[in-house]
Amino acid sequence: MAISDKDGQLLSLLGDNARMPVATLARELGLSRTTVQARIEKLERDGVIAGYSVRLSDSYESGLVKAHVLITIMPKSLPRVSAELSAIREIRTLHSINGSFDLIAIIAAHSISELDRLIDRIGELEGVERTLSSIILSTRISR
Repeated sequence: MAISDKDGQLLSLLGDNARMPVATLARELGLSRTTVQARIEKLERDGVIAGYSVRLSDSYESGLVKAHVLITIMPKSLPRVSAELSAIREIRTLHSINGSFDLIAIIAAHSISELDRLIDRIGELEGVERTLSSIILSTRISR
């Protein structure tokens, strides 16, 4: 989908703060408020903007223990394993990857012991052959 430079700038501003008032967006973009509102509605209608979400504060996020969990699955078990993983609310994102592992899950828990139980739960799913996890010590860049 091709979008204009102004729409790209608008998306960037909304990515920083999706609750920014239209008047503020218009001022930042040098456009009228009605033009910005119309652009947002068009981006939503065209499916460029699929929705809005909550971004958690840095102070809340810093209290969580996060990890990458690399997952190897048995052949033909991707749909079942993906469905079971999607039901685990502590999994923030799940990616298909290449290499010796099939999936990588980014998970977050309130404690190391909770994280340990979560990793065990993932490893016990039918169709999961093995896991390899790495705890995230700090996040250097987040966009």
